[in-house]
Amino acid sequence: MAIRNLLVELFVEELPPKSLHNLGNHFASVLADCLEEFGLWRDETRKVQVIASPRRLGVYLCEVLDKADDRKFSQKLMPVSVGLDEKGQATVALKKKLAALGEDESAVPRLRRENDGKTDQLFMEINKPGITLAEGLQQALVDTLGNLPIPKAMTYQLADGWSSVNFVRPAHGLVALHGATIVPVSVLGLNAGRETQGHRFESKRPKVSLKSADSYAQQLETEGAVIASFTERREEILKQIIAAAAKERLTPVGDDNLLDEVTALVERPNVLVGKFEKEFLEVPQECLILTMKANQKYFPLLDGKGKLTNKFLIVSNIRPNDASLVIGGNERVVRPRLADAKFFFDQDRKKRLEDRVLGLAKVVYHNKLGTQGDRVQRVQAIASAIGHKLGGDALAAQADLVALLSKADLLTDMVGEFPELQGIMGRYYAQHDGLSDDITFAIEDHYKPRFAGDELPRNSVGICVALADKLETLLGMFGIGEIPTGDKDPFALRRHALGIIRMLIEKDLHLPIDALVRESFALMPSVAITLGQNAKGSYGLQKDTPEIVLNFIFERLSGYLREQSYSSQEVEAVLTLRPQQLREVAKRLAAVRAFVSLPESPTLAAANKRIGNILKKAEGDISGEVNAALLQEPAEQALQKSLLQIMPKADEAFKAGDYTTSMQILAGMRTPVDAFFDNVMVNVEDSQLRTNRLALLSQLHQAMNRIADISKLAA
Repeated sequence: MAIRNLLVELFVEELPPKSLHNLGNHFASVLADCLEEFGLWRDETRKVQVIASPRRLGVYLCEVLDKADDRKFSQKLMPVSVGLDEKGQATVALKKKLAALGEDESAVPRLRRENDGKTDQLFMEINKPGITLAEGLQQALVDTLGNLPIPKAMTYQLADGWSSVNFVRPAHGLVALHGATIVPVSVLGLNAGRETQGHRFESKRPKVSLKSADSYAQQLETEGAVIASFTERREEILKQIIAAAAKERLTPVGDDNLLDEVTALVERPNVLVGKFEKEFLEVPQECLILTMKANQKYFPLLDGKGKLTNKFLIVSNIRPNDASLVIGGNERVVRPRLADAKFFFDQDRKKRLEDRVLGLAKVVYHNKLGTQGDRVQRVQAIASAIGHKLGGDALAAQADLVALLSKADLLTDMVGEFPELQGIMGRYYAQHDGLSDDITFAIEDHYKPRFAGDELPRNSVGICVALADKLETLLGMFGIGEIPTGDKDPFALRRHALGIIRMLIEKDLHLPIDALVRESFALMPSVAITLGQNAKGSYGLQKDTPEIVLNFIFERLSGYLREQSYSSQEVEAVLTLRPQQLREVAKRLAAVRAFVSLPESPTLAAANKRIGNILKKAEGDISGEVNAALLQEPAEQALQKSLLQIMPKADEAFKAGDYTTSMQILAGMRTPVDAFFDNVMVNVEDSQLRTNRLALLSQLHQAMNRIADISKLAA
């Protein structure tokens, strides 16, 4: 049995760059998992070296066996009563079973009898020979290629002119080396060998003949001019980017997705510096940065103040002695893109933002929710109402204006070319129209947060309109039945709900969530929708929409809080009460966490759960006052006395917002609560005594669960 390192490489035509990293990781991990399952690989450190370049997928694994160990296992055959006759001889059924396993009657004395809990069974010890590497790798390759996350496969013809196969791109070579030995496997019409191809233009020779699995990376880099490892190639590009930017005393725009994409586009990275005419810097830098990144895959360079310069970094796939032609070619290519952006910007500024608003009535938003013009009216109504609550008439008027202008930039040429700039261009055009910073920044910010971890709107006007925009989207989409399912959320409703949550919490907004949702919904149906250019009508939203949306928001809040390192028990204890002020949720969670650390908490949580169960089963009204004259047992008298003494202090802390102190004060109820349940029967036959004791427990239950449902903390 030999242990050597294994290399597998599939040489293909250029793979889709945005999928390469994912394809490479899946190829390597699935193939490694298969070999491990077959017992051919035992690397406990799970060091899987992924090979992924524009023209190759592969994996390098250390210490792979050429044959797996034989495996012994116990095979259940059949019940003793079925397999053996009265004389202990094999029955026909047992003979057939043994024959299927390659044995005959001579194996009967070796059979083992064992009771499986129901009846005596016959077992046979079987030795299964270990699988060879050739057999295991063949099956692993088939499984790996069958499980790759390929969005759309290509069907192409093989060299014989008759057969065809499906894969993400046509494959032209297969390498499988165990040490220096070729593993005889085949896939996609290819037989494994030791030859691969290097860089399309800069390889020293057309074919690279690999000496062994261990020489692969070194040979491919020196002879083939290719860095095969995705990770190493990415690190090399990043190192060159940092060095080139430092030489210019500038800072590259960071973008991990762009870095991954250019890593998937080149096999021999060479970072160069290009530049464009300074006149283009008159265009908003967001436009220039986006066109350079999205269309040309360049890394723009910023100065020390974060302002865009007229220089950028090119990640080339070749390393000529004179790079001037490469740089010049890229500079010529980017110039028309920047000229287009400048033209769009100049043309858009010829028309005021406010003059574009009427055109939104011709842009369909959703066939059941009308046009963008209808949507703007709904957002205006909600934003004004929120503005009144947060800042009175002045803030409401500003919010109304921002909501009116918020979608106008959708009709500009710049946003038509670059949809990612909506809101951002609205700010620039509003500034050109002479509007104040409060208004212009709010126009940009009403889309925030755009993604997880994004910053929130900068001012109160932006907060009002951002809340309104997200509420309108949630209520509208849920109202017509567009509900996210599984991983499908085409209208980003989860992100909208999280945005509302973050603004209410992080901006410390005194807005009860139920009232906010229900009052916003009340403003929705009052606005008719335009169904066509000349036809108008209305579309009724489901009446239970507010409740559905509120449940959705609390589900997102639960996930958001668990991501903040709170436990499921802590989150459930707080959210079960559906707190209306989301800004207080963190204080409630802190109080719960402090309460859990107290020695009294397990007992009180269990008692609270018991009280809740008793009250659920109680019949009739139990919300009345406790009659002290009916408290007969010393334990129930002591419980009421303790409640009357402790509650004023707990109330005072609760009203002051000191939830931690309030819960800690209530922890002092442990002794009388324990005594009550040890010595008092609640459900006695005397209805007056029973009702009075239930009322006492009801008061205790309400007092203990104002901040969180502590029964959820019970083990």
